[in-house]
Amino acid sequence: MDVVDWLLDSDPAIRWQVLRDLADAPAEQVAAERARVVSDGWGGRLLALQRPDGKWPTGTPTFSSEKAAQWWRSMDASRQGTLFPEWTSIAWSLTLMRLFGVEPGDPAVRDAVARVHANARWEHDGEPFFSGEVEPCINGRAVALGAYYGVDVTAVVARLLGEQMADGGWNCEQENGSTRGSFHTTIEVLEGLTEYERAVGGGPQLSEALRRGQEYLLRRRMFRRLSTGEPMAWLEFSYPTFWHYDVLRGLDYLRAAGVAPDERVTEAVELVRGKQDTEGRWPLENPHPGDMHFAIDDGEGKPSRWNTLRALRVLRWHDSAAN
Repeated sequence: MDVVDWLLDSDPAIRWQVLRDLADAPAEQVAAERARVVSDGWGGRLLALQRPDGKWPTGTPTFSSEKAAQWWRSMDASRQGTLFPEWTSIAWSLTLMRLFGVEPGDPAVRDAVARVHANARWEHDGEPFFSGEVEPCINGRAVALGAYYGVDVTAVVARLLGEQMADGGWNCEQENGSTRGSFHTTIEVLEGLTEYERAVGGGPQLSEALRRGQEYLLRRRMFRRLSTGEPMAWLEFSYPTFWHYDVLRGLDYLRAAGVAPDERVTEAVELVRGKQDTEGRWPLENPHPGDMHFAIDDGEGKPSRWNTLRALRVLRWHDSAAN
C-alpha cells in the first residue's frame, strides 16, 4: 500500500491533516474531513467521555515520592484531575482534542471548553484553568489551549513574554533559580505563543520573543548542547509528545510556524530521514509512561501513522525549500 493511502486508512484526525499537508487536497475536502473528527472520529469519542464538571475520568496518579502523593491526597477534590494524572486529566484531554484538530467553533467543543472554563482549577494553588499558574511550561500549554479554543489568555501571554531568559528559552525551574532555558519548556511556550499569534495576532514584542525562542532551538541544532555540542537525549520520536521535547516535535513546530529551514536543521532532518523504513513509514518510539483514554497508534516499535505524517511533512518542508 502506498504510504499516503496507508495514512488515509485511519481516523479523520489523521486523514484531514494528510489531505492538507501531503495530498494538497482542495480546501473544501480538507474542511469536510476535519468536520468528521467530532462527528465520528477520536475527537467525538473523547468529547463523549467528559463529565458534566468538565473533567475526564481519571485514576489516581503515580508519584515518585510519598511527599508528592501526600500533596495530592491533601488537595481539595475540585483541584484534582487538572494536570494529573498523566495523560487523562483536563489539560491532556484538551491537548489531544487540539492535536486531533477538532473545530473550536463546533457546539460540542464549545460546550466542553465552557465546562472547563467554569470549573477547572490548577492543582498548584487553585488558579482558574485559563489563567495559568506559575510554571512557564504549564502556562505555555494554557496559552496554546486558550488561544486554540477562543479563550482570552492575554494575561498569561504577557507573563510569559516577561519571563523569557537571556538565552531565548524558558524553564519551568525559573521560580527555583534556573537561569538557562530548557528544551522541554521552550517548545511548550513556543507552541503556545505561536497559537496565540495565529489566533489573535501579535506585535513586535511577541514576534521578537518567538524569533529568540526559535533561535534557541536552531543554535543548538535542534538537539545539541550549546556549550559542548554533544547530543541531548531527544532522538526518539514519541506520540503524543505531551510535555516532552524531541527532534521531530521541534522540527514540526518550526514547519507549522512558517520558519524557513536553514543549514542548522540539516542534521536533525537527516536523523528523521534515517528512521524511515523500507515501506516509507516511521515507528512509534519511547511512548511516555501513563494511561491514555484509548489507543491512537498500534504500539511501540510498530509503524506509526502519527509519526509518519509528521515526518513526511517535515521532509516536505525542508526539501521543498532546498529545491
